[in-house]
Amino acid sequence: MKVTDILASSAKAYPSLEIVPPMRGMTKNELLESIAPFMEFSPKYINVTSHRDEFEFRSEADGSFSRHLVRNRISETTVCAAIMDRYDVEVIPHIICAGATKEEIESKLDNLEFLGINNIVALRGDSMASEKRFTPTQGGYAYASELVEGIRKYQGSASYQRRRKSEMTADDRYFCIGIGGYPEKHFEAPNLETDIANLKKKVDAGADYIITQMFFDNKVYYDFVDKCRKAGIEVPIIPGLKPISSYRQLISLPEAFSLDIPVDLTKAIEEVKEDKEAIYQIGTEWCTMQCKDLINHGVPAVHFYTMGKSDNITRILQKCF
Repeated sequence: MKVTDILASSAKAYPSLEIVPPMRGMTKNELLESIAPFMEFSPKYINVTSHRDEFEFRSEADGSFSRHLVRNRISETTVCAAIMDRYDVEVIPHIICAGATKEEIESKLDNLEFLGINNIVALRGDSMASEKRFTPTQGGYAYASELVEGIRKYQGSASYQRRRKSEMTADDRYFCIGIGGYPEKHFEAPNLETDIANLKKKVDAGADYIITQMFFDNKVYYDFVDKCRKAGIEVPIIPGLKPISSYRQLISLPEAFSLDIPVDLTKAIEEVKEDKEAIYQIGTEWCTMQCKDLINHGVPAVHFYTMGKSDNITRILQKCF
């Protein structure tokens, strides 16, 4: 079922999850068992992130260096297929511009359709570790708005419809496309207004709904939704949450995602910074408070960034759903 249909048919807010593909070496059964604690709460779908290939330089015997492709994680498509094999839940792979040509993305879409997956999230993706700024792949897309537009054009192309042996209208498009939104702006945007204008480009290109980046102050989300509506963005905006689970995340999360952590939360963690369990509990309780408030304000769903953790998320799900 498409996310838009799930949203339309749900009488109350529901949970969804986002997981990171495992590193190579983890077994299929280990992956599925790591998801098992979430399944008793009947998440409507599980998002699976995508990670671009990296390159590393290795020294050769003659003193020169050679460039080698490095793939450290199992692909999002493989992970989605494994989840579908055991659990009755929708899976949503992320499709990224980073590291892929247009033809490679089209091939991935064909593979997803073959598996019966009709939900995706379209993102630009990150720069390589060796890059200061994002560099588009030659023959690829530079922006998520271009990616969304490209997916819609591909589905409307004559060659695509010939393969399907049927014509598709704009109302019968196969993929339901989610996109990312940034309540505190993308770190590369000069200001929030410009970032919302860029978000509208993605919606106008054919995106169906928005999932926000994590935030720790619900007012930030409510203000963001208001500004989006005033800008003419009418698609559903699903809030994304993540509980803080360590002292280090007071630095790493703002650094990685360009977000603010409220003073009260920061002070509470600073007071017990040597107590890992206390920090874990504080982060879980804060996120639980956020989730309950969002549900009381009538959000359609709450999306959780698990980042390899399950215990804190399951505690929140127990109290909120």
